[in-house]
Amino acid sequence: MTRPNPNEVTKIGVIGTGVIGGAWALHFLRMGMEVVAYDPGPNSKEKLLAMVDHVWPTIEKLGLREGAGKQKLRFVDSLEDMVDCVEVIQESTPERLDAKQVLFAKLDAIAPPEVVIISSTSGFPMTDMASELQDNPGRFVVGHPFNPPYLMPFCEVCGGERTSQEVVDWTADFYEAIEKQVAKMDKELPGFIGNRLQEALWREALHMVKNKECSVEDIDKAIAYGPGLRWAIMGHCLTYHLGGGQGGMAHLLDHFEESLEAPWTRLKAPKLTQELKDDMVAGCLTQANGASINELIEERDDCLIRIMQTLDEYRKEKGIKR
Repeated sequence: MTRPNPNEVTKIGVIGTGVIGGAWALHFLRMGMEVVAYDPGPNSKEKLLAMVDHVWPTIEKLGLREGAGKQKLRFVDSLEDMVDCVEVIQESTPERLDAKQVLFAKLDAIAPPEVVIISSTSGFPMTDMASELQDNPGRFVVGHPFNPPYLMPFCEVCGGERTSQEVVDWTADFYEAIEKQVAKMDKELPGFIGNRLQEALWREALHMVKNKECSVEDIDKAIAYGPGLRWAIMGHCLTYHLGGGQGGMAHLLDHFEESLEAPWTRLKAPKLTQELKDDMVAGCLTQANGASINELIEERDDCLIRIMQTLDEYRKEKGIKR
């Protein structure tokens, strides 16, 4: 068999059907694909079916491709049953390096060589995960989504030292064909792009809570009603480009060059004491104001859909491509 063109994939395997893997399954179903799922965890089938039923109204709001439907999801009892009937595999198992190394070694041995194997890992470099591979390491690549993959339109693609460039390019094209904005990294980096940026913000937030400088609620307000609104439109760097006025980023860098050396942020993470954990949990529960996780998910998803639809309508109206 030969590898299909990225825009012609019709059958995809999903290994691990938790929060990320289940959300990937929903996205692939929305794209009209047949999804073959495998997860050895207890009650995994029942949990995924419940997730699909709960989220499907959101999937319908996003719009279904021709042929899309929940009936295209099926489960198998082993990896061997999966690998011979799919064209690409999306792995979303728990973040344990040793377990991923064992899993990838098995997949390398049993999956046909043309099947690209993509990991959803949020931080492990593919070079580390693929360290035990013997047969075909060139077809293993990272495809890190943002949660939930059925809704967030972004994915980072990053190969390891032994990943072929053809597979990196194929994977990026595959994601673009299923409506993802793709960042194709030039060099391997633990945590990739988005999580490293989020981690810097997260560490500073933990310091503020630890030092009783502000509340969890105030931190989230500062993002949701401040830079977060701007980030939804054009990201951090382009926003700063505007901050330089007519001189753009060049003027901003010249103007703020000295202040960039000022010790505003504390990027070394504070010790995660029980008190800090309790404060973070209490702050989030206060913000939730009695709403359940499912209610918050519904609010997040509905609001994200409206934001993305508004941005898309505006850009189409103005002929903006970004």
